[in-house]
Amino acid sequence: MERNFNNDEIDLREIFFAIRRKFLVIVATGLFFGCLACVFTKFFMTPIYTSTSSMLVLPKETTQASPADLQMGSQLTNDYRVLITSRPVVEEVIENLNLDTDYKTLVGSVTVDNPSDTRILNVTVQNPDPQLAAEIVNELSSVASGFIGDKMEVTPPKIIQEGEIPTVKTGPSMIKNTLLGILIGFLISGGIVVLMTIMDDTIKCEEDIEKYLGIPMLASVPDRKDYIATGKKNKKKKRKRK
Repeated sequence: MERNFNNDEIDLREIFFAIRRKFLVIVATGLFFGCLACVFTKFFMTPIYTSTSSMLVLPKETTQASPADLQMGSQLTNDYRVLITSRPVVEEVIENLNLDTDYKTLVGSVTVDNPSDTRILNVTVQNPDPQLAAEIVNELSSVASGFIGDKMEVTPPKIIQEGEIPTVKTGPSMIKNTLLGILIGFLISGGIVVLMTIMDDTIKCEEDIEKYLGIPMLASVPDRKDYIATGKKNKKKKRKRK
């Protein structure tokens, strides 16, 4: 027998009990997806290493900087950020290091950051090879410094810190991916349970008859298994009394 719905109502209480009944299955599915994400991250994802160099923007070669020079230096940092990743600079770096890559790919691995209220530019390069990451960031800083001084006719930014060879990978994060896998497992298994509960239109108990069909229940026939089990219990009780 199937339910004849008069309206499309979702019983949240029924969904809650369905999720509670399948709670262990949902947890097991989440842990399974988390293990898959952990294994995939460790054995199939390429580790990424990051190296950073720092450059100081100086508008003039002077021992003392006036407030006007400091303000000008802060304004120049925005121009320098663009010039550092310009095509002439990046292509010269590729040529100097004989890199097997193109302009767009290398630019995608470069980040230029300017901390607030400073004239410092942090140039960061990410690469699967830690040594190559350091070589690229140092060469990029050197080429950019000369290019900026030549094209803008200003004092070239000074390299105050060269990039070091990183020893610890910065990505991908195994913890983050594992937690994400667990969450995805929870959502998928929980969504399937909710969907199956909503789509299930079978009558399971006496209350469903009146609830979904609108027909009052006058009587019920006990299940044969329950009847036999009840009969056996009664016989045992009679034997004990004797």
